[in-house]
Amino acid sequence: MLPSTAPLPQPFTNPLAVPEVLSPYSTEGDTDFYEVTASVASARILPGLRTQIWGYNGTFPGPTIRSTRGRKVRVRYRNELPVPIVTHLHGGRTPPEFDGYPTDMILPAGGWSSPHEHPGARYDQVFEYHYPLDQRAATLWYHDHRMDFTGPAVWRGLAGMHLHSDEEEAALPLPSGDREIPLMIADRSFAEDGSLQYPSRDPQLRGERGVTEEFTEGVLGDVTLVNGTPWPYLEVAPVKYRFRLLNACNARRYLLSLDPAPDDGPFIQIGSEGGLLGKPVRQEKIAISPAERFDVVIDFSGFAPGTTVRMRNDAGEGAMADVMEFRVTGQAQDSPKIPERLSDFEQLDPNAAVRKRKFSFQGDRNDEGRMVWLVENHPFEVDYIHADPKIGDIEMWQFSGDVHHPIHIHEVMFQVIGLPEPEDLRPTDIGWKDTVDLAPGDVARVLVRFDGYPGKYVFHCHNLEHEDVAMMANYMLRP
Repeated sequence: MLPSTAPLPQPFTNPLAVPEVLSPYSTEGDTDFYEVTASVASARILPGLRTQIWGYNGTFPGPTIRSTRGRKVRVRYRNELPVPIVTHLHGGRTPPEFDGYPTDMILPAGGWSSPHEHPGARYDQVFEYHYPLDQRAATLWYHDHRMDFTGPAVWRGLAGMHLHSDEEEAALPLPSGDREIPLMIADRSFAEDGSLQYPSRDPQLRGERGVTEEFTEGVLGDVTLVNGTPWPYLEVAPVKYRFRLLNACNARRYLLSLDPAPDDGPFIQIGSEGGLLGKPVRQEKIAISPAERFDVVIDFSGFAPGTTVRMRNDAGEGAMADVMEFRVTGQAQDSPKIPERLSDFEQLDPNAAVRKRKFSFQGDRNDEGRMVWLVENHPFEVDYIHADPKIGDIEMWQFSGDVHHPIHIHEVMFQVIGLPEPEDLRPTDIGWKDTVDLAPGDVARVLVRFDGYPGKYVFHCHNLEHEDVAMMANYMLRP
């Protein structure tokens, strides 16, 4: 863990901030147009101090974008940072030229030259990403994905939520409005002057990639931020709330619980990364690794006004065992019952897999003795293709690893069918997912449906310190 030297606030002294919802600057036919600028900004995170961030529209998290199936979204990103950016809509089903391939960079306005380059597209200060969003309602997010420097860029603030809806979801009596709240959970560390600490080998992010040796397995902060606020509190009415949980940490895992817990269970899970489950599932705890999302309902109706309910991290110690606090206020109100059926959910059949592939995720030392993280003993190369699935196919992919690796596949969703056997599945390994948490020594088997757009995409470890040092691979989706 990277310790802060700044004075840290007592938990539960600051109210939760909810990111603003971005409005389109234009609407034409079935398409909404947005503009987002990545820039250096100053934020109030710790009491009495200012923190320089890199923010989408100058905030951390960036503004929330809401979309609806049947309407396309175009987002014009402008780069006012001193380094290139790449934006990936995580969980989006997107044509390859708009997926945020890590070497397709939007260059800074002041020009760019660096000894550290990879082949890829180059855009001068501005690029417009086109998102068809012909996909199920789901909790998506967007973040920087620049080759070799994703970790420090996200750590500095380049992340935001994207909430996608459809007619099926809209017809359900789920909490909405001010009772539907995104919660982006992230850990950070702060220097004495309030600045963000991160152990980059090159703090300018121009040349040498990666972090100093003691942090190569992943950088852990000692402050939990929820929507950019350290250990916040939220006043809630004694009714049901819907929370869109996202782990936006570089490497830290959380095991979320509630204290005290509602009588009928802490969390009612209604969705995962790929959208709604077939039916609600009660979860005692939520194990959430970097990039995972869980759509949950918490019912506060059984708590008397004045009750405080803490969201805890059972995987943390000291201050990192706390996440946030809910303060129940007001009188009990009517709250719709969560329906027993949520979605027409299709469970994939392992016998439908047309082929099986195996991928190992392992660390190694290079010729200079430095740690690199590899897929199938191969460092990332732009032109090296590990798999060539065909659109419409279902494949079984098997992942194995040496340490914790949250594995994310771009463009497609999958279902976890075993770790390695079905009886080993964790309670939250359900639904359509795009990220699976691979524990040390584990083997994960997933069924992947390849139903996106043809082209080249990546899959990788979403421990960002691993991703930045080569733990990424290409697959080519064939027509």
